[in-house]
Amino acid sequence: MACGYWKAGVSDHEAAFHVMFRENPFGGEFTIACGLATAIDFVRQFQFQESEIEYLASQCGNDGNPLFDAGFLDYLRALRPSCDIDAMPEGSLVFPNEPLIRVCGPIIHCQLLETALLTILNFQSLIATKAARVCMAAENDAVIEFGLRRAQGMDGGLSAARATYIGGCAGTSNLLAGQHYGIPVSGTQAHSWIMFFENEREAFQTYARALPNNCVFLVDTYNSLDGVRRAIAVAKKLQKDQHEIIGVRLDSGDRVALSIEARKMLDEADFPDAKIVCSGDLDEFAIAELKRRRAKIDIWGVGTKLSTGQPDAALGGVYKLGAVRPSGEQWRYRIKLSDEAAKTSCPGLLQVRRFYQSGGRFIADAIYEIDHAISEPSVIVDVGTERRTEIPARTDYVDLLVPIFRQGELVYRVAGDFEI
Repeated sequence: MACGYWKAGVSDHEAAFHVMFRENPFGGEFTIACGLATAIDFVRQFQFQESEIEYLASQCGNDGNPLFDAGFLDYLRALRPSCDIDAMPEGSLVFPNEPLIRVCGPIIHCQLLETALLTILNFQSLIATKAARVCMAAENDAVIEFGLRRAQGMDGGLSAARATYIGGCAGTSNLLAGQHYGIPVSGTQAHSWIMFFENEREAFQTYARALPNNCVFLVDTYNSLDGVRRAIAVAKKLQKDQHEIIGVRLDSGDRVALSIEARKMLDEADFPDAKIVCSGDLDEFAIAELKRRRAKIDIWGVGTKLSTGQPDAALGGVYKLGAVRPSGEQWRYRIKLSDEAAKTSCPGLLQVRRFYQSGGRFIADAIYEIDHAISEPSVIVDVGTERRTEIPARTDYVDLLVPIFRQGELVYRVAGDFEI
């Protein structure tokens, strides 16, 4: 497509694209925008390396001749994105059909960013949303992301850890994510550690000697309550050396009954501050059920279903053209029509305005074209349900898409440790 635009002589024409999605994941009512810092890093570093130019030069059409002209490859060699990009800050609540990102600039530049922006935002927003749902189910308990070994590749595991932190998790077991992003790290031994030694007591004692200030004992390898008793015995020896047990981890069995009994045993042994960590095939539904049954769990280690976004495989975000502008002319709107109403695109250069009540609770969002201001008072209509929301005059609001790049130059600072 980029080559086609170049050959057609329209490489100086501008375009406006939007990243959006049509349905919230997990049958839920919201999505968490995530991936902006990664997208910023990609755009800042975007350029074609000579090895990539050589690879493109080696591609042939069905007649055996080179697919790409040498002149076009020279164009790519010199290309640096010069787009204006606006986006929702990470962690923002976003809803179907609202643009997470607006990209305006030369058509080839915009088009070449499409796939990267979608793969970054689709995955990280999906996982951040899953994390938010899990953390809501856990109420005020800490949730630790435990999913690296089941993640979609090493890069997926790194992105997932980052997204779960933005979605509300307290930390991750992924040390590389901790190093890259400043996420708190936490973890315990695996069953293989316990099984390596001749008995469970020896495994706990050896671990305590090696890492006396990091003792969370995995107690369910053989018999969970026996494991708790042995953990308590080792914890008492730790106290004599001026160290305190952090807690015990339950990974299987009836975790309601086991956690209640483990809590009782720890309290009676004068370890009221020792935490009970729960792991093993958890998600928001499992946590909510354990909560309902009054399990005595303090920390939740959530792995596979969180880091892979089960049961949804993808967010389903799309990159839609809203307008084009030949050099020196006005924007010309573009719309994609479809027999499916949900797949008809919204034309123009779009912005999202969020209206708030006086107490800070938001009322509704309006998607609007930036050259057409929203009148006061106004009525917002949900195109799916036809629900109408009246917005009185002088209602507080904020426009959610904020400037990120201007003509390819970064004008936005990514907050905290997530700047990469």
